[in-house]
Amino acid sequence: MVDAVEGVADGGRRVVPAVLPQVLRAWLGVVAGIAVLVVAGIGMLYAGHGEPGTADRWVIDPTADSVRPPWRRVALATDFLGEPIGAAVLVVVAVTGCLLLRRTRAAVLVVAGAGVTVGVARLLKHLVGRTIHGDGNLSYPSGHTAFVTALALVFALLVVGRLGLGRAGGALLVLGAALVAGAAMGWAQVALGAHYPTDVLGGWCTALAVVPVTAWCVDRVADTGRRQTP
Repeated sequence: MVDAVEGVADGGRRVVPAVLPQVLRAWLGVVAGIAVLVVAGIGMLYAGHGEPGTADRWVIDPTADSVRPPWRRVALATDFLGEPIGAAVLVVVAVTGCLLLRRTRAAVLVVAGAGVTVGVARLLKHLVGRTIHGDGNLSYPSGHTAFVTALALVFALLVVGRLGLGRAGGALLVLGAALVAGAAMGWAQVALGAHYPTDVLGGWCTALAVVPVTAWCVDRVADTGRRQTP
C-alpha cells in the first residue's frame, strides 16, 4: 500500500495531507484531458440544437411518458439533491464533516470543486445553446449531474488520502464513486425529461475535468502559503 498522505511539514508543523494524492495525479490528469475532449466534442456536435440526437435516441424514446410511480418519487428525490436547497444542504454537511475530521483543504475543495464545476457547466450552457422543451431551457451540460459527480469525486479523494490507497485502488474508488453518483443523478434527469442522455454525459465529464484541476490548485495555493508563513 502506497502512502498517499503528502503536504508541507517544516518548522515543526504537522504534515497537511494533499487533497490530490500524488499517486493519482498523472492518472487524473489524463482523465481530465479526455473529459475535456468529450465535453467539447459533444458541445460542438449539438450546439444550437433543440432536439435529441442519434445517440440520445439510442438510449431513450423522446416520445415516451416520464417515469411513473414509485420510481418517479425516487427520481424527484434524487433531482432535489441538485436543486439549490438540496445542493446547499449537501455542501454544508460535506464541509462540516471535513472540518470535524480536521481536513481543512478538503473542506475548501468541497466548496471550490462544486462551485467551479457548476460555474463551468452554466457557462457551457450559454456557449453551446442546446435546448430542451423550448428555447429558454438550456440543457447542455447537465448541471445537476456535474454537481453531484463533483461532490462524489471530492469524497473519494478524501477517502483515498485517509486510507493511503495505491494507484490501482485509488483510481478504482475515484472512478467508481464518480460513476455511481453520475449514473444516479443522470438517470433522474433523463427519467424526468430534464435532460438528454448526452447532456448527462457532458455534465459527468465536466466534473471529471474540473475537480482534479481544482484540487491541484488548492494544494498549490495552500502549500505556497504554508511555506511563506514564518
